Amino acid sequence: MRRHLDHGVTVALMLTAGVAGAQLTPGSVGTGSSPSTGTGSTPAPSTPGATPTPETPDLGTPGADAPTTAVPGTGAPGGTRPTPRVGTGGRDLPPSPPGIAPSSIEETPGSSQPGRAISPAPALEPSAEAEQVKEGVTGAPDSEEKPARREPLTLARLVARAREADSRVEEATAELRKFQALYQQARWAWFPKFEITVGAGGPTPEARNDGLGGPPTTEATYKGDLNFGRVGVTMFSTGNAVLPLYTFGKLTALEKAGAQGPVLGAALRERTRNEVGFQAAQAYFGYQLARNGLQQIEEVSKRLEDAGQRIERLLKEDSAQVSAVDSYKVRFFRQIIEARKAEALQGRQFALAAIGLLANVGPEDAVTVVEEDLELEEDVPVPSLEQVLVRAEQSRPELTAVAAGIAAREQEVFIRERSYYPDLGLAGFYDVRFTTSTTRQRTPFAFDPFNDRTGGVGLVMRGTFDIPIKDAQLEQARAELDKLRAQEKQIRAGIRLEVSKVHGELVAAWSRARAFGEAERSARRWVTAAFTAFDLGTGDTRDLVDAFTAYAQASGDKGKSWHDVRVGMAALARVTGASLAPGE
Repeated sequence: MRRHLDHGVTVALMLTAGVAGAQLTPGSVGTGSSPSTGTGSTPAPSTPGATPTPETPDLGTPGADAPTTAVPGTGAPGGTRPTPRVGTGGRDLPPSPPGIAPSSIEETPGSSQPGRAISPAPALEPSAEAEQVKEGVTGAPDSEEKPARREPLTLARLVARAREADSRVEEATAELRKFQALYQQARWAWFPKFEITVGAGGPTPEARNDGLGGPPTTEATYKGDLNFGRVGVTMFSTGNAVLPLYTFGKLTALEKAGAQGPVLGAALRERTRNEVGFQAAQAYFGYQLARNGLQQIEEVSKRLEDAGQRIERLLKEDSAQVSAVDSYKVRFFRQIIEARKAEALQGRQFALAAIGLLANVGPEDAVTVVEEDLELEEDVPVPSLEQVLVRAEQSRPELTAVAAGIAAREQEVFIRERSYYPDLGLAGFYDVRFTTSTTRQRTPFAFDPFNDRTGGVGLVMRGTFDIPIKDAQLEQARAELDKLRAQEKQIRAGIRLEVSKVHGELVAAWSRARAFGEAERSARRWVTAAFTAFDLGTGDTRDLVDAFTAYAQASGDKGKSWHDVRVGMAALARVTGASLAPGE
């Protein structure tokens, strides 16, 4: 189930992240050509992680060998982000001449359109129905109030809920409780194990004498016949216990090994929380990407509609400025926009489903997310590769976990080495028996299996001489220790590779975001000039379409690149063990 859950979330995020590259490219049928960084997609090393996350390091400190150009974007919680808002509209396109882009284009998509007739509500019956409604409202109980509207999820709130409410985190928490119980078991390994037996049985034949070991005093006491006399029952209770006094260090080593269990369990839970939090950030930014794309698509669609209407009027006027081919081009681009809109809607729906799943929102509850621009307001310097590598070495839970595992294996090897020595302890026992049909013997020289009362305490030494088996167990423990040390080397190498990959992808994503931002500003000026020339009759449709296509492509690439930057920041925080969101 866990594997299917991860797969479903990953598919949803991939669909949402891939929308912007194609959804705003009316001049191309396929998906966008901007490369995807894939930030944060590198899987964490498979070997278990360790220890609770240490204090969050400051990722905002610029490194000595940082890139020559100031490259913002990092996973540090201190990074400046734009203020989230709810219900914000998309980015305005450059102004166009009135004949092509009327002022109504700047209205927020989805708002009420002017000129649309609204039919009035039917009239109600005057008095009777009004009184009935009034009585119903007056008699309504006060407790039936409208439920409070759920606050929209911010990045910090979504990450926090995912880190606490996800089923994988609950599973890791249960595993931690198991390790804590095992540690308590190791701590109390010295406690004596009392073995007590209580029972009763019968029938017991009669056995009577003078109580001093003399001959039988009743006929039924003699054996060899079927005269059992007055039969009775036997009741008994036995018990023994051994308190270890000296075990040549085996008990101390067992407690030390058990103490590593909670460390390992806490590290595994922290690693799971980091993965879940990163997936929540992916879903959050995927939703923002799809939402921003839909807003841009609405504006682009309006532009195309106005341009199409303008071309149709010119065609009716037999203007030499346009031709029927121009009308076909605009229709083609409008259909492409509709197709991209369907993809964006699907991506937003998948992102909301992933957010609801990660935040553990009930199926009957609606998922609302704060609307936030992906573009950062200020540059955030990326720390150098050496800095993030050092922080990963200090904060990654996988490294602390494998260190705890090695410490436990070392104690196991020690226990196997000392298993050749015996254990010294204090032993005690008792045996009490009573039979109703026999005479209790009062002399110590008489054997009395029916009425016995014995007990004692003494020093004991306990051990086994299965030397070949002990040799094999010791060799097995040493092999497991060497195997874990080799895995530690693999984990360290894998973490360095993962950090290097995520760091490089973040730097590249930020460079693309800056370049596409400049390209979008240039394309916006191009569009303004092309629309003006077209309206004045000095420009043709081809220049207008080329400028429009360039602007749409640049806007889509810019949105995708900023999505990659934000996801890359979250990925860098995950691979270095830092906090994913402020306030988390």
